[in-house]
Amino acid sequence: MQKLGQIQTLTQKLSPQQIQFIKLLQIPTAELQTRIEEELSTNPALEEARNEDEFGEAETNSDSEETSDEFDEDLAGDIDNDVLDNEDDYSKDKESIEEISVGEYLNDDDIGYKMQGDGPMADEDKEMPIRMEDSLIDSLMEQLEYLDLDEREFAIGAQLVGSIDNEGYIRRELEGIVNDLAFTQNIETEVHEVEQILRRIQTFDPAGIAARSLQECLELQLKRKEQDHPDVYNALRIICLCFEEFTKKHYPKIEKRLDITEEELKDAVNVIIKLNPKPGESGTTYTKTQYVVPDFLLKNSSGKLELSLNSRNAPDLKISRSFAEMLDTYEKSSKRDKSMKQAVTFVKQKLDAAKWFIDAIKQRQQTLLKTMNAIVDYQYEYFLEGDESRLRPMILKDIATKISMDISTVSRVANSKSVQTDFGIYPLKYFFSESITTDSGEDVSSKEVKYILKEIIEGESKRKPYSDDKLEKMLNDKGYNIARRTVAKYREQMNIPVARLRKEL
Repeated sequence: MQKLGQIQTLTQKLSPQQIQFIKLLQIPTAELQTRIEEELSTNPALEEARNEDEFGEAETNSDSEETSDEFDEDLAGDIDNDVLDNEDDYSKDKESIEEISVGEYLNDDDIGYKMQGDGPMADEDKEMPIRMEDSLIDSLMEQLEYLDLDEREFAIGAQLVGSIDNEGYIRRELEGIVNDLAFTQNIETEVHEVEQILRRIQTFDPAGIAARSLQECLELQLKRKEQDHPDVYNALRIICLCFEEFTKKHYPKIEKRLDITEEELKDAVNVIIKLNPKPGESGTTYTKTQYVVPDFLLKNSSGKLELSLNSRNAPDLKISRSFAEMLDTYEKSSKRDKSMKQAVTFVKQKLDAAKWFIDAIKQRQQTLLKTMNAIVDYQYEYFLEGDESRLRPMILKDIATKISMDISTVSRVANSKSVQTDFGIYPLKYFFSESITTDSGEDVSSKEVKYILKEIIEGESKRKPYSDDKLEKMLNDKGYNIARRTVAKYREQMNIPVARLRKEL
């Protein structure tokens, strides 16, 4: 028997305006201009106020841990409590169009506004000139035309040149290239014929091009050098006969197998390390220099830190006056037919969307400044001099508690933003780290431990590098309670190889 019942539940849902704010908060400054241009192109009620020129600076406030792994978690489904708390800022009255007020959309605060915290950088995003040069493939094809090849052989050569990747290697097996020629160009050939043409292409510049492995690439480059020179001769023997031992730095095995002295081995290795492992990158191509656009600017002015937003975070937007005045025309019109009401409804929707977008930009600026001010206050000693040993342990929860916002909000700000300081540009994630307890009971940042570890490794004897066990003991002697597996983890995070691979002659 079926029964009817009622269930009352309470759920939270993000409004379109809240979703818009979250998306704007996540994107870095470099992408904000693109997002604004998209909005300008789709909403005729929103326009730029190019004549406004008001700038301000934001002063640092004296308000100040989830580890770095928190940055990798998927926050797409989070309910951002900060956005929910500000729901009233975005909710708009959706009642009848007869209650529309033109003045609501022509508020002076929204016309050509400039938020506090604008930086000194130029407003206009100037395009960098593109350097136009021949690409690597163009250069190789030009060299291919100088070979005495018939039409069929030239087609095979062109297929090989087209198979060269950006590093200058042919990663595809020759059997696969034979099949490609058969299916795409109806050319029947054999592997040995393709390899013969490949050998001729491998004589092209740059040296080492079209190799199928690193070993072959280095061998091709060494064969172009003076073979009578003993260092080049020994280097070629090392690559051809002892490549595996060379990659693992088993130098005593190489000396024994090739019957050479340690000094001869050292000279040969010096020849090898000067070769180019990626010959394709030495070729010219179409290039456009990319620059990191910082979201924040931090300056040390006589011991006082001054924080400001990049001026690109403060776009000069306003509600279109002519578009808003269409509503005034409706109010004065005696004609109230269906088509007029539909037109005015459309106008109001666009005006609402424009105002919501401007409000979202404002809140984005306020949230960015509030979060960064807290980070600066928390890491004040570090920002004064840039000394990594002064970095304090800091996780997302520390900043979220300080500014009374949700952790997901802080994560969105820190995950894709960067700050320009007097000693470089750093991603905000750099300043977050877990803590390690010293012998004295003091909590220190893992960044400080990595800094000490790097100093120890840089000062070691390259003929006899320290093992991870030795590094653990040395850090423990300095008062850092750290395990060997943690040493290995930090070493790998800094892209430092194991002791055997750090060994030098």
